[in-house]
Amino acid sequence: MSRGVKEQLRGVIPDSLLDLVPRSFDVIGSKQEAVAIIEVPEEIRDYEEAIAHAVMRVQKNVASVLSKESGRAGEFRIREMRLIAGDPDTEVLHRESGCAFRLDPKTVYFSPRESQERGRIAEGTADGEEVLVMFSGVGPLPIRIAKHRPDVRATAIELNPYAHNYCVENIHLNRVGDRVEAILGDVREVAGSLDRRYDRILMPLPKGAYMFLDVAVPLLQDGGVLHFYHWAPSEDMYGEAEELVKAAFREEGREAVVTDRVRVSQYSPRYWKVRIDAEG
Repeated sequence: MSRGVKEQLRGVIPDSLLDLVPRSFDVIGSKQEAVAIIEVPEEIRDYEEAIAHAVMRVQKNVASVLSKESGRAGEFRIREMRLIAGDPDTEVLHRESGCAFRLDPKTVYFSPRESQERGRIAEGTADGEEVLVMFSGVGPLPIRIAKHRPDVRATAIELNPYAHNYCVENIHLNRVGDRVEAILGDVREVAGSLDRRYDRILMPLPKGAYMFLDVAVPLLQDGGVLHFYHWAPSEDMYGEAEELVKAAFREEGREAVVTDRVRVSQYSPRYWKVRIDAEG
């Protein structure tokens, strides 16, 4: 959290507790209207409204402040969010690298911190590729790819109906309807209806994507690229993820060659979201 927010809270929160004020927070939305998402430690819960109003004074575009109430859980792997202050309507339009994404962070997962990661993937995609994005959310990856490579075709599969509906809307907002197809459903069930193999497959579900490797690898063209995301401890960031990928390829009688290892974002002091790229 910015120094300005902490300064706003001097005299409101006891000095002995100021260091517990979160140092950072996510802002999703535009310069006109945005939502801030904060995580307030239990020790300063009594001051959460004051913290939220301080955020809104410092970040003038923030109209609503949400509190993280849980880890990512449930069928759709989203956090429970609670409104602390501001407008109860938390649907926003988030702009990123020439793209626009409408979403409500209370019902879908979206990380503004991963804009750079999405850019890396889009830039690494080659002309003419067929791309499959599993667990595609509101569509930031397939849409960024389609905007960067106009002759790429992308298929986006998402289980959460709220995220799928936003993905469909975002495809139209970004005018990539001729290049991006959104499918609502479980990846495992949808896979059987897909009548093609893909040059590139993305699996941006860090907690649980490994359970779908047996679906992804058979859909990958020989020599295609798999982007596999995984939660990993800081003491061994890539070992488990690499072995999971290699084992899945072996099950299909193929050999995986790991071509890149990337630290995407830090989840906690000891855990990271990482990406393993493999060809085979």
